[in-house]
Amino acid sequence: MSGPGDGLLTDPVGPVTADLAPAPDDIDARAIATIRLLAADAVQEARSGHPGLPMGAAAPAWVIWSRFLRHDPTEPGWPDRDRFVLSAGHGSMLLYALLHLFGYDLPLDELRRFRQWGSKTPGHPEYGHTPGVETTTGPLGQGLANAVGMALAERMLAARCNTDDHTVVNHRTWVLAGDGDLMEGISHEAASLAGHLELGRLIVVFDDNNITIDGPASQSCRDDVLGRFAAYGWQTLRVEDGNDVAALEAALAEAVADETRPSLIAVRTTIGYGAPRLAGTSAVHGAPLGEEELAATRARFGWPDERFHVPHDVAEHCRQLAARGRAARLSWEEDRARWADAHPELAAEWDTAVSAKPPASLKDVLPLFEPGTKMATRKASGAVLAAVGPAYPALVGGSADLASSTNTTIPGVGDVGPGAYEGRTLHFGIREHAMGAMLNGIALHGGLRPYGSTFLVFSDYMRPAVRLAALMRLPVVFIFTHDSIAVGEDGPTHQPVEHVESLRLIPDLAVLRPADANETAACWQLALERCDGPTVLVLTRQDLPVLEPVSASVISDHGARIVRDTPGDPDVVLVATGSEVSLALAAAAELEGQGVAAQVVSVPWRERFEEALRADSGLLPDCPAVWVEAGVPHGWQALARPGDQVIGLRRFGASAPGPVVYAELGFTVSAVVEAALTSIGSRTG
Repeated sequence: MSGPGDGLLTDPVGPVTADLAPAPDDIDARAIATIRLLAADAVQEARSGHPGLPMGAAAPAWVIWSRFLRHDPTEPGWPDRDRFVLSAGHGSMLLYALLHLFGYDLPLDELRRFRQWGSKTPGHPEYGHTPGVETTTGPLGQGLANAVGMALAERMLAARCNTDDHTVVNHRTWVLAGDGDLMEGISHEAASLAGHLELGRLIVVFDDNNITIDGPASQSCRDDVLGRFAAYGWQTLRVEDGNDVAALEAALAEAVADETRPSLIAVRTTIGYGAPRLAGTSAVHGAPLGEEELAATRARFGWPDERFHVPHDVAEHCRQLAARGRAARLSWEEDRARWADAHPELAAEWDTAVSAKPPASLKDVLPLFEPGTKMATRKASGAVLAAVGPAYPALVGGSADLASSTNTTIPGVGDVGPGAYEGRTLHFGIREHAMGAMLNGIALHGGLRPYGSTFLVFSDYMRPAVRLAALMRLPVVFIFTHDSIAVGEDGPTHQPVEHVESLRLIPDLAVLRPADANETAACWQLALERCDGPTVLVLTRQDLPVLEPVSASVISDHGARIVRDTPGDPDVVLVATGSEVSLALAAAAELEGQGVAAQVVSVPWRERFEEALRADSGLLPDCPAVWVEAGVPHGWQALARPGDQVIGLRRFGASAPGPVVYAELGFTVSAVVEAALTSIGSRTG
């Protein structure tokens, strides 16, 4: 945003360069050719990569960056910058060329090291690795759905922060997407919700080149893309010639002018444009041009016979454009300072939210639950949200149409809906995959702390988004309820068996399965204080006995706690998670009646428990053990010592009341007792 009289913007939401005379055609043409040939050179140097998209989509990308994008390369994290998402992440050299030309910390040597170990130019864009990259893209459709989350975050923060006298949130989200992005199911989910929410500051440029890896896109898809997006409530536009700078600029300006509808601009391009023999074919999608074709391409553009050539006038023009972006950012900072002076409470809330850290008072507002009572951990989670919500205004989220079952509505904070962004409760509809990716986009945008929920068995529908949250180390909380065969009557389609173990395989994802209401509160604290990665809360449908409270630091340090100890050395230790902890406690009481001393350990965070075991071999007593979880046993078997017993599932569940399913599949007190006695016998025998 510019301040009064600085002349940078004729329209406060228009292009940064609106006051400049149009760039001469030769500069545009040379800049576009520079992008194309930098991409082709880098792919040739690496002997791998995707030159087709950068060469074909260079013109629309250049028009966005040179005429519309609000950004400052000297301050890539400027909160009020526009976001540019290359959803078709395989075309990463398009983005790297732009970042280099506009002066981000990406020198030409990094382009020469494209796709090499340790370079800042990996094969697909990686958030946190390359300055100016807004999200990790590659799996198609994810970037577009991330962008919907970013655009929603912008509207929600604008509703919170902007006042009659100051506008501090005022930017757009731009996306370059390809055929593959729009074919993937996640794009249907996300685009539908974006249209419903009237996210008019979201603009998607569709690189419509009709080519996929295997050949023409038409061999597998004949969608009316514009009709589809119009039905979602989007403004739809078409540019017939993807090299027509004036037509591209006009279409983008028309998209900017619509504040209530997201826009899709279908731009006819030629993949690999400029390559005499390969342009327009699938052969140029994902392979170097080859020395002969590259030389012919250079000749076609009148380019010197040297790699990574950047004309001086192009570099200087980009430098001037970047300087205007810096001026806009400095003007915004002055306006933000005036806003902060006028509204100190809003400014303090902003600063807290941008840090992603919860308020220091968090642990003071967490509820305590009465030991000896019973409560489902999903209900305990709802009680935590009700208590934490008022103290943590940045906390926003919802569910995939299951809020009443997952208990994930913060009371009294209001809903987010079309044109109404002041609330904090999000309704994602039955769109788990889009929900996951949008939560990532909200976290990437900054200023809000997102959570989302569904049943654990449906986490499969959003696994790619969960994986990317972990890859980007985003502070997203995923709440997965109805966590085991105890779901009961709904049967095996709704009874997760392999899901918890599968989620534990994802690096940097904290998977927490609390044993009771008090562990649930501690796990929530841990999740909110964990700002360097996502957390999954795995919660029960059925009531569980409430145990003594536990400190979040105990779970963080060891991943586990002793919930029943013995006066002396135990004869056996029963290790369990979630609802199986209460089963282990009942078995320990039965064993005590038989003169067997049994210690019970609850393991809400198994990954951390494994780390602690590796660091301290004496963490578990040197006695036989029984490991119990109502899921596939593979991970527990890896921890078991010779003679230990593992009680798990090697089959799907069944439809019957939850206690019946539990008993029929071997999760009974007698089964645990028998396993304990067997493990003791194996040591003494």
